[in-house]
Amino acid sequence: MSPTTTRGRPNGTGNHIGADRLLLDAISEALPRLRRSEQKVARAVLDDPHRAVHASMAELARSADVSEPTVMRFCTAMECDGFQGFKLRLAQSVAFGVPATYSSIRPGDDTTDLVEKIFDYTISSLARARSALDDALVAQAIDVLSAANEILFLGFGASQIVAQDAQQKFPLFGVPCMAPSDAHQQFIAASLCREGSAVVAISNTGTTTAVLEAVEVARKGGATVIGITGSESPLSERCDVPLVVETLENTDFFTPMHSRLAQLAVIDVLATGAVLQQTPDQLERVRVAKAEVAAMRSGPSRLLDELDAET
Repeated sequence: MSPTTTRGRPNGTGNHIGADRLLLDAISEALPRLRRSEQKVARAVLDDPHRAVHASMAELARSADVSEPTVMRFCTAMECDGFQGFKLRLAQSVAFGVPATYSSIRPGDDTTDLVEKIFDYTISSLARARSALDDALVAQAIDVLSAANEILFLGFGASQIVAQDAQQKFPLFGVPCMAPSDAHQQFIAASLCREGSAVVAISNTGTTTAVLEAVEVARKGGATVIGITGSESPLSERCDVPLVVETLENTDFFTPMHSRLAQLAVIDVLATGAVLQQTPDQLERVRVAKAEVAAMRSGPSRLLDELDAET
């Protein structure tokens, strides 16, 4: 194991969002479980959180077409200390950034509504992921990847797309990289890992059995495991460097996978951080490789001319 790694949960030295920031997120997540009358209040808040911040209880009740006692029950359901406590937490949540209004998407929304709501929700979700990410653990992950003599990326479904993206970035540093898509190939590759190998296991739920099995066998061989997961989970508990990437993931059938966007951003952070730790000679090789790729895209004749000019 790399001396810079830390096992278990985040050490608390990075950035973490407080409970106040999560109110809008909590309303979105609790919406299906609320009583029908309370759902009306929730939707009124999610549809226009700025207006709700300044509304009186009577005004919020009228906009939701419910009684004032229903508004109070809703505040209690959201674990707020009365209506004023609710408004305070809501104001803090809105002040953080773009409100997460994605849950209010309805079949009758036009294209303009969809663009606004999906972009707002995506931006809000990425902001949450950034704020919750432990920078100290990210630095440790970069150290592990920079020192690795080979890197294996693991993931299934949407996480496999992220693994493939990572596999395209890291070979530029001269490190052999793999991102097999087949479960058996992933397990075999993990079983061949040894000390000096780095494994990046990606799973938003952190419960995918095949990923957990591959992680276990890789660690037995001496590999250092970095996990990218959406919460503290079986995967984060099995990793040397657990990166918790919290998003506003939602299983509603309208929802795109925001977790994948956040995971891609984290991969970019890790790849860029690893580049910055390269020696001048290594950086020059990366520069030349990228220049050659750019020339190749312009056509074979230009590539040959540029290579001839360099020699």
